[in-house]
Amino acid sequence: MPGISPTSVIAAKLDIVELFKSAHWIVQTVMLSLLVMFLIGLYIIIYKTMYLRRASAESARFTEAFWRSRDIEQIYTQAQALRNSPVSLMFVAGYTELAKLASDENLKGDREGNLANIERALRRAQTVETLKLESMVPFLATTSSAAPFIGLFGTVIGILFAFVELGEPGKTATLQKVGPHIAEALFATAIGLVAAIPAVMAYNYFMRRIRVLRSEMDTFEQDYLNIIKRHFLR
Repeated sequence: MPGISPTSVIAAKLDIVELFKSAHWIVQTVMLSLLVMFLIGLYIIIYKTMYLRRASAESARFTEAFWRSRDIEQIYTQAQALRNSPVSLMFVAGYTELAKLASDENLKGDREGNLANIERALRRAQTVETLKLESMVPFLATTSSAAPFIGLFGTVIGILFAFVELGEPGKTATLQKVGPHIAEALFATAIGLVAAIPAVMAYNYFMRRIRVLRSEMDTFEQDYLNIIKRHFLR
């Protein structure tokens, strides 16, 4: 028809619901599995984007307050308010351990042992915060690597059953008969790519942000221990 682009004609003929309904049940199972993976991945992308954004912003606020203030009690109060910052939670862990040593009157005892206790508290907090930062991200890596192959499996199965059906006596393999079956099978690969592409992009982005936050935690640990050495464990 004049005035109608080929793309519009293809889009009008591409009935996704009909492609799903007419596909073999194994291919339908593959499509549903990929759809679930896509939806879970989408939720993780939205949640982790917001979480990492808050973590970065609150860590920047805490670091600024940490170096600006000279009152450790004030810093501790502010750190407790910034619960999404892994750096501030490391400070809380270190401060809590320091307070325990002070209450036991051990600060002037075994200097190296006290410093090791504080360092272990910081490391434990860093491990906990790193696990929180990396939680759910491995699912995106799994989706990005597995989804295309799962979709390809659905395509191979769909084409296999299509040719088995067309090979039955009395049926001729014309383009009109083969075409819809091939489209149903290829649709599984398309869903696999739709699930995998955002997942791999988000995974790379999140891992870069997490590496930055881990680097900030490592730097803060060294700075905090140096301050403890100079001012509290002399």
